[in-house]
Amino acid sequence: MKPIETCTVGIVGLGLMGGAFAMALRNVMGRGGRILACDMNEQALAAAKAAGDIDEGFTSPEGMLGICDLVFLCINPSALLRFMDRRMPAFTPGTLITDIAGVKAGIVDAMERTLRDDLDFIPGHPMAGSEKGGYVHAKSCNFNGKNYILTPLRRNKPEHLVFLKNLITRMGFSRITETTAEEHDRKIAFTSQLSHVIAAALVDCEADREITRFGGGSFEDLTRIAMLNAPMWTELFLENRRELLQRICRFQESLDKLKGLIADEDREALENNLRMVRERRMAMA
Repeated sequence: MKPIETCTVGIVGLGLMGGAFAMALRNVMGRGGRILACDMNEQALAAAKAAGDIDEGFTSPEGMLGICDLVFLCINPSALLRFMDRRMPAFTPGTLITDIAGVKAGIVDAMERTLRDDLDFIPGHPMAGSEKGGYVHAKSCNFNGKNYILTPLRRNKPEHLVFLKNLITRMGFSRITETTAEEHDRKIAFTSQLSHVIAAALVDCEADREITRFGGGSFEDLTRIAMLNAPMWTELFLENRRELLQRICRFQESLDKLKGLIADEDREALENNLRMVRERRMAMA
């Protein structure tokens, strides 16, 4: 793989994450190489080009894919699979492809079976984002110090993995974890998807729209992510439903335990439980 500063990089999907990747790539590449983007939103493409985040925008991928050395697929899992099924012939031989989808098992399985022999696809998941959507909010999506997860295919070229890890680090991510798709989906069900379920349920159980007048930060911190992208998170929840349902059941057990201690006015047991979770959370740093 040639140096990133001399590459032509394509971004499919110029929304929040696609825009954030374009900005991070520009910081890394400077004015070397080219950054291209494909999206149906012509306003987003025009704004990104005017800002210098991309060099050229496309509303159809055919004109872009054939000239890219590296392609980021910044689209939802189901859209990604449809895209690869329909657009795979358009990629030039030797292209390195990666994605940002929040579930991995289905993507890894499909790519292991169907990917062209002359392409390399490294599944990835940047642990960054924002409750606000669209390219217009991409600047609020900060990569600095964030985690990045890779779930490589058996066939990935070692030199491509090294290249991508180096690029991820240069874009600001501080910790890269390489794991299996199954382990990714199991742990993401807890750290990401369950957190969104809890935030949604917390907002759902209170109809008072002025309740934030009584907020001191805790409610705001816990529910920021309830301002979610409903179609995307519906897809993620359902795609990973087996792992997520297991996590919801375990959470309900913990909630029931706390409920029982409070109902029984068991001060000692409640204090011990809270002390234990405090220590466990501190150890999770």
